[in-house]
Amino acid sequence: MAAIEVENLQRSFDGGVIAVDGVDLEVDGGEIFSFLGPNGAGKTTTVRMLTTLLRPTGGSAQVAGYDVVEDAAAVRRAIGVALQEAALDPLMTGRELIHLQATLHGLPPAEIDDRADALLQRVGLTRAADRRVGTYSGGMQRRLDLASALVHQPEVLFLDEPTTGLDPVSRMTIWEEVSKLNDEGTTVFLTTQYLEEADKLADRVAIISAGKIVAEGTPASLKAEVGKPRLEVAVAEGSPAACEDVLARFGECLPAKDGTLIVELAGGAAEIAPVVRALDERGILVESLELVEPTLDDVFVEKTGQHLEESDEPLPGQAGRVAE
Repeated sequence: MAAIEVENLQRSFDGGVIAVDGVDLEVDGGEIFSFLGPNGAGKTTTVRMLTTLLRPTGGSAQVAGYDVVEDAAAVRRAIGVALQEAALDPLMTGRELIHLQATLHGLPPAEIDDRADALLQRVGLTRAADRRVGTYSGGMQRRLDLASALVHQPEVLFLDEPTTGLDPVSRMTIWEEVSKLNDEGTTVFLTTQYLEEADKLADRVAIISAGKIVAEGTPASLKAEVGKPRLEVAVAEGSPAACEDVLARFGECLPAKDGTLIVELAGGAAEIAPVVRALDERGILVESLELVEPTLDDVFVEKTGQHLEESDEPLPGQAGRVAE
């Protein structure tokens, strides 16, 4: 059963700014779905519509089987949400905040203490539970916000750029917790600017640019669309021409780069050993070899014309029409 179904979803703002321009999506129950794109692409606007915080100006969306406009209250009961900016009262303690969220969600008072303890332990904040949130680091606040979103055990969890600005250790902690939640059956809708995050966590990825979906699929299938793995070989002894003859038996040879020979290997890593044996049989001594896999950045460039890390600047013709 689909956890999220979106058809021709649109959102425009005064002044003719189009933030989301006809998005179609289907997210299966129990998967991690990643929405990948730069600032201003429409990721956050889409999430705000799916979580009933913003009314669509066109199209339709259902989350957990409920329409986000007609059944907004039912959607809110079924989802957990952790947005980019954690709305945490700095004067409350972590424990107090979890208690408040549990009360707002209508949990029986007798269950709240145990639920709070379990969630604080889950996100590694037991020792800091009775400190004021204003003393927490950025990573601790993100983890507390995640715990708050899990108070009522939601079917679908929305995480809007949950690791932006975090140090690598805090980022890895969030990744591990997201994976655990998914293993337990929670559907996760994750927006991110980080290629590695989408590649590591997501079962499927959608790339959004200028409010439109420009690519969708598993990370592996998207990368396969833009090229095969490439083996780059530097020869220590022996003829480069002879080396190229050998490599050509395994795949298409690409133009050499700085003296390094390059061949596409459809089988990827599984073909490295046969290539090395064939080179050895020809008396060719290899100085180095490296298998280079296509990346999601290659996909992003193919679909949008720019690298994700460079994409804060709008493409020609896009200026002034897209907002986050």
